[in-house]
Amino acid sequence: MRKSHFLFNWPFLKGLANRQAIGKGAMSDNGKLQQSLSCRRDRHELPPMENGEAASVEFLRFGKEGARPKVYIQTGLHADELPGMLVLRKLAQELSTCVDADKVIGEIVLAPKCNPIGLSQFIGGYMVGRVERGSDRNFNRGFPDLFGLVREKVSKKLGDDGDENVDIIRKAMRKKTSEPIKDDAFAEMQRLLVHEACDADIVLDVHADNEALLHLYVAEANWPDAQDLAAELDARAVLLTDQSGGEPFDETHGHAWVRLREAFPDRPIPQGCLSATVELRSNDAVSEEDSDRDVRGLLRFLKRRGAVAGEPGGMPRLLAEPGPLRAMQQLRAPIEGLILYKNRLGDRVRKGDVIAEIVPPVEGERVPILAETEGVLFARHDQRWAYPDKVIGKVAGREVLESRTGTLLTD
Repeated sequence: MRKSHFLFNWPFLKGLANRQAIGKGAMSDNGKLQQSLSCRRDRHELPPMENGEAASVEFLRFGKEGARPKVYIQTGLHADELPGMLVLRKLAQELSTCVDADKVIGEIVLAPKCNPIGLSQFIGGYMVGRVERGSDRNFNRGFPDLFGLVREKVSKKLGDDGDENVDIIRKAMRKKTSEPIKDDAFAEMQRLLVHEACDADIVLDVHADNEALLHLYVAEANWPDAQDLAAELDARAVLLTDQSGGEPFDETHGHAWVRLREAFPDRPIPQGCLSATVELRSNDAVSEEDSDRDVRGLLRFLKRRGAVAGEPGGMPRLLAEPGPLRAMQQLRAPIEGLILYKNRLGDRVRKGDVIAEIVPPVEGERVPILAETEGVLFARHDQRWAYPDKVIGKVAGREVLESRTGTLLTD
């Protein structure tokens, strides 16, 4: 069930309740917010969760529905990755001011806590937000295959105009993802998120890593187009792939366009979606300073893309060296023990360098973990205990590693 609400119900927007500028439309006779208004909140109820409790997914909408470019940004899909929630809260405040000043040109949709299921799961006082308790399904894996859903539907409709083809495909995606799933909260949540994002020009899925520098996962088809996003957010690593093997949220959107071009080579099909996963440093690194900086970067990006009016200023220098995801080394522990890191985040390492040692707590030799490539150590694990095959760090390199086959993401 879908419910629409005034954004005036938010604490930071109460003062706007009587301002005519935010509406850009009229009030109905019963005082309800009409759908033409430029700032609103939609809530979609999910089927009951495993514990029988009800939950809902909320979308915050800024600008006129159907305006271009459409930008969709969500955070909290892995619910225990926390920095993005503060960033999107602050971004919503900024966008509400932009709406009031008539500066939102496109349609911007935010989902500041897109995974209420994960937010409800606690064990021993800690949130378990990466996987669904009971089924062990990763919240950011196995999203619907948009290409498979629309291939047959659009096959006889595509023509010689690329823009018209994009519109045909987007409408097909919306229709194919419109039917609610009534008996599975997990699947219905995934469907809702895909349905809202599938016709967007820009899709950003905001996450965080255990202990990391800000980095991006970007589709190869979206590079170097996404260079402004990486520069504005001061990314320190950019990992490129069109298909990692896990069907995460961002690839569901970006890779569908790649596959459609491959399926219909005689029809012009532009890359209809710039999709990326934005990793905002470390899971628990929630701070005013970082979030303010991230919001400023996102606002400048939105201005560069024409979604918000205003001058973004000069383009910052890109500090990251983009490389294939298959060139990213996952540092894996061969034995159980304590993790003793020899390098700090941001250090550049060379092939053969000792990045960490695994130290048995009672007896036995320390086991070194070596760099297999030259690159930047951009992620480590925040808990300094290893078990066999645990990923304890990541190095962003430039040369494809023969060992990187199969599913490329850490599950």
